[in-house]
Amino acid sequence: MAKADNQEVKTKRQLLNERLQGRYPDIDVNDDEAVFGRISDDYDQYDNDIAGYQEREKAFADMFDKDPRSADFLMNWREGGDPVVALVRNFGTEITEAVNDPERQEELSEANKEFVERVAKSKELEAEYQKNLAESLETIAAMQEEKGLTDEEVDNAMELLAGIYRDALVGKFTRENIEKALMAIKHDADVAAAAHEAEVRGKNATVEEKLRKPARKGDGMPALGGRNGGGGRVAKPRNLGALDNFGDNNKTIWERGNEKRIPRG
Repeated sequence: MAKADNQEVKTKRQLLNERLQGRYPDIDVNDDEAVFGRISDDYDQYDNDIAGYQEREKAFADMFDKDPRSADFLMNWREGGDPVVALVRNFGTEITEAVNDPERQEELSEANKEFVERVAKSKELEAEYQKNLAESLETIAAMQEEKGLTDEEVDNAMELLAGIYRDALVGKFTRENIEKALMAIKHDADVAAAAHEAEVRGKNATVEEKLRKPARKGDGMPALGGRNGGGGRVAKPRNLGALDNFGDNNKTIWERGNEKRIPRG
């Protein structure tokens, strides 16, 4: 009895958070906006489902009111009865008369054509579904082995995708799912940007390292006191002939060129 008295009594908020966390593992129950947004989305889904149920129920009610025999036919079929027998039981010879009515042959032929096409399409879709499912299961198994995923992680991922698919079928796109899609779209761009940034940082680090190193002989930088730095022995200039004399400012232009000036008569 003492043990029961010491058990923690959870609040309604805690119970709700646990329920949300169990149903939506990615939700942050400490974020009020996320919690109330999720609740609002669930209420919208609930209202949409109720509206759909009411619309279908009204359609059946109108059909039953128009011809009560249709209700008995559907109930008999629902309980496992033969629909053809149920039709005859409820509509009698009207069925055979309708099938053999010459004025209805074109309409019946078109209806039968639609039936055959629907059955063929259904079988085609079923075959495609089974083929795709087998390939998908192989992909899932390979990813689970490569990434070391647990069965629970794989189940959660599949449940997430199935939930998004179910929502899309009824035109429902929640904020949570849209944000997940945006994150997936931006992921590749973010990875590329991060790689480019790392490459630039690496190049900058290489340049800075080179600049920090002292200049070495033969690296293209002139060394003070050396032959290229203006000190030591000066190289003897080339003999330029008459042009050598142009540097002597004490000589006239005629003397510099070793020419004689011819007096004008």
